[in-house]
Amino acid sequence: MAGESLSPDGGETDLQRLLAGLAPAVDARRFTFTLASGATLDSNAFALIREEEATTLVKVDPEGDWARITLKIHSSLSSVGLTAAVAASLADRRIPSNVIAATFHDHLFVPWNLRDEALGALHALSHGRS
Repeated sequence: MAGESLSPDGGETDLQRLLAGLAPAVDARRFTFTLASGATLDSNAFALIREEEATTLVKVDPEGDWARITLKIHSSLSSVGLTAAVAASLADRRIPSNVIAATFHDHLFVPWNLRDEALGALHALSHGRS
């Protein structure tokens, strides 16, 4: 039945559908991870993550070392296995990745110089190839 794999938030939960619909897209901008001080929020901020030890700011930076790849499928925060499948696909190619999940999409940060290889790996994963 259509819609059975959607969560109450409208996001997809079925792993096979998630993988088939990844639709990865690389942001043309570079990003950096930096420690944030105080409550100042940079206008180039993408994410602010507060941990016990410090606050990390992920932001656009023309000199940044990271590329952001957004998985365009609307994944549910309650889906199981998407992060593991994506991370395994990239790990098989020795591509480091950092994932930030948001309400609608997952965002992968990979080294800038490996972004095209990472995109290729994600397209292969989406098409059932390793």
